[in-house]
Amino acid sequence: MAQPLLEVRDLTVRLRMGRHREGTAVDGVSFTLDRGETLSIVGESGCGKTMTAYAVMGLLPPETGAVAGGQILFEGEDLTCKSEREMCAIRGRKIAMVFQDPMSSLNPVYRIGTQMRESLRAHGRISRREAWEKSVRMLHKVGIALPEARLREFPHRLSGGQRQRVMIAMALLSDPLLLIADEPTSALDVTIQAQILELIRALQKETGTALLLITHDMGVVANNADRLLVMYAGKVMEYGTAEDIFLRPMHPYTRQLLAAIPRQDMDTAYLPTIEGVVPPPDRLPGGCRFASRCAYQTALCREREPAALACGGHLVYCHRAGSRETENAGLSPAPGSALPLSRPAGRAP
Repeated sequence: MAQPLLEVRDLTVRLRMGRHREGTAVDGVSFTLDRGETLSIVGESGCGKTMTAYAVMGLLPPETGAVAGGQILFEGEDLTCKSEREMCAIRGRKIAMVFQDPMSSLNPVYRIGTQMRESLRAHGRISRREAWEKSVRMLHKVGIALPEARLREFPHRLSGGQRQRVMIAMALLSDPLLLIADEPTSALDVTIQAQILELIRALQKETGTALLLITHDMGVVANNADRLLVMYAGKVMEYGTAEDIFLRPMHPYTRQLLAAIPRQDMDTAYLPTIEGVVPPPDRLPGGCRFASRCAYQTALCREREPAALACGGHLVYCHRAGSRETENAGLSPAPGSALPLSRPAGRAP
């Protein structure tokens, strides 16, 4: 069997949140990513998705965050053992990242061309003319009109969609083996979102780059991911092929994320939500992290952390998922609890 391009084993990330407070942002997360494949990490804000990506990139802030355990194997080499100098040779050249907010990622006092040229020259010997010409070609490839003129502009002169395209172009300048896209469409309108996602798919197909896509939008995942990792409060809830999880979601959290996707036949007077909030990293509950928000919780869920269970071709971390292997209807709710997808009491249909 071929070695995966990226393999994360039992990754744990600890955060310092104050003078006397520490928390666990990522707790025992494991996954693999093959060459040319797309893996999407989904979950609400605060679930540890971005911290996982920062750990892979070696961008955790040294004064507040650190990898406390596990391995991050890239092409067979453990990135957690690399020095900052060694990571600089990998970051941007073999692993690139498109950040969530391009306006804060681009330097506002430098022109686009200057920033793209610096990105190229930081990872190899290339003349200013060659860097300029390659930047023009890349901007043209990502669909920016008049690329020569745009290279002379400052970031604030570009629209949100253009800035995101510039970020994608900069990330792909050095032909990386792995592209990490952290919420690449969250600040864009729906039309531009579709264009950016289509652009990433086309470039990935052309270059063979593996993609780690981080999002909270299950609708984005449906048409873009080969495999899916569902995270909650730093833990993996469900992991497997996107097709299998979409057709046979086993974890209550995954089911509620899917139920929250707006549909044309949905009653617009009531949009399904997940009651409660994600617990902060320094106040994580025992047992199953999702138990306090789950309609199917039992005493066992609150007391013991669930182990991985193979269900329907993927892994699910839920004490009660085993009863659903031969039942498509789903889990039976705990006595006295409301179904998570039911309409609130007293609300008219």
